[in-house]
Amino acid sequence: MKTINRLPGLPIERTLAVLSGRWKGVILHVLLDGPHRTCDLEQRIAGISQKVLIEQLRALEEHGVVSRQPSAEDRQGIEYLLTPLGASLGPILESLIEWGVHHATELDEVHRLLPCDAVVRDRTS
Repeated sequence: MKTINRLPGLPIERTLAVLSGRWKGVILHVLLDGPHRTCDLEQRIAGISQKVLIEQLRALEEHGVVSRQPSAEDRQGIEYLLTPLGASLGPILESLIEWGVHHATELDEVHRLLPCDAVVRDRTS
């Protein structure tokens, strides 16, 4: 059974189901910078395994927020990029980041927050 068939009917639960999953938010955050090949995503996201990366990219693709296309640099390679639907998640992801900081502040746990560069490396081009 496809993942999309198992999404909840309530809109808020559907949104959370699409975004939830190991590394999905980070993958989407990185793809906001533009198309990336699988190896580039692995290099940029510290600690992600290739298996988990591929699984999450496939799920995001099935949900219609990520698509695959031939690489502009290497015609045999594949790049992943956000679809227009995926790009529309940009403000939502930004709001989630802000709320996460707010939540940590309210619970006096700001010291537990990590800077983005602790997980996402700069794009090398």
